[in-house]
Amino acid sequence: MDRIGDEVVLTRAEITDAAAATFADSTVIPDRYARPDEVRDGVVVGDDESYELPLVDMARLLDSESSEAETAKLGSACRDWGFFQLTNHGVDESVVQDMKDSTMQFFRLPLDKKKAVATQAGGLEGFGHHFAGASCDKLDWAESLILLTQQKEQRSMEFWPADPATLRPSLDKYSLEMSRLTSRLMAFMASDLGVEREALAGAFRGKRQSVALHHYPPCRHPDKVMGITPHHDGLGLTLLLHVDDTPGLQVRMGGRWFPLDPLPGARQRRRHPPDPDQRHVQERRAQGAGGRRARPGDRGGVPGRVRRRDGEAAPGARRGQVQGDRVR
Repeated sequence: MDRIGDEVVLTRAEITDAAAATFADSTVIPDRYARPDEVRDGVVVGDDESYELPLVDMARLLDSESSEAETAKLGSACRDWGFFQLTNHGVDESVVQDMKDSTMQFFRLPLDKKKAVATQAGGLEGFGHHFAGASCDKLDWAESLILLTQQKEQRSMEFWPADPATLRPSLDKYSLEMSRLTSRLMAFMASDLGVEREALAGAFRGKRQSVALHHYPPCRHPDKVMGITPHHDGLGLTLLLHVDDTPGLQVRMGGRWFPLDPLPGARQRRRHPPDPDQRHVQERRAQGAGGRRARPGDRGGVPGRVRRRDGEAAPGARRGQVQGDRVR
């Protein structure tokens, strides 16, 4: 189990052969997965409405002539939405692509090979289900691999898959890139807050960083299952990488969900304020439809969502997804 204070925020469970068979067929949804009321919760903005979601340009943040205005946009996105897309982020595209490829290769493996790094009772890391919150008796329609990535001495390498052989080196490089990107973003957030950069950076220095790789199998009854239970992420930042262009990301404001199609090459960020009186980002995820395999270019998913107390945000059904690294 993973905790924030006394609150249990994540419980893991091993994926059994029976669960894998359910994912592969999905003709009949076992009661353990059935959550139609949660799927129907919320109002989604219609296709005929126009709106703009927060977009921040790292190149403008770094440019002395535009930095002040772009920093103000960043601050507004964090305060008002708790979410933004980041363009021109500067992360090596070869590192990003290697991470995407390795993620897809891992989830394509037979179950017995994925179970070589299965989560253990009471633990957080490894391959398995997860479920949380008020619906802890219900399982998510997803399989996930969760790993601690930073600091290096905190890594439990027995949970880092050796198959595919590319995953370990890809994740090592990707995790380092995310650490550097987080540091750059924190510096501009500190400027917007009017505090010393070191004051904000120091609050997170030495804290653990993790990555969660998620795969949401397609389902013949997307109106009955939930990809991820509504939940609060850990404190700090979540940096979200979409493995393909399947739609599903939505941001909730004013009681409605706003769909978002990820921009090519952009990264999504969610800010999690440590003050419990401020807004908290929660994520949930509905499931892909039609019994089809989600794949790059497949646009048949049912949107997933992120929820927070006032405004909310979250990414939808995908063949694979890297959620993280999360700084906590």
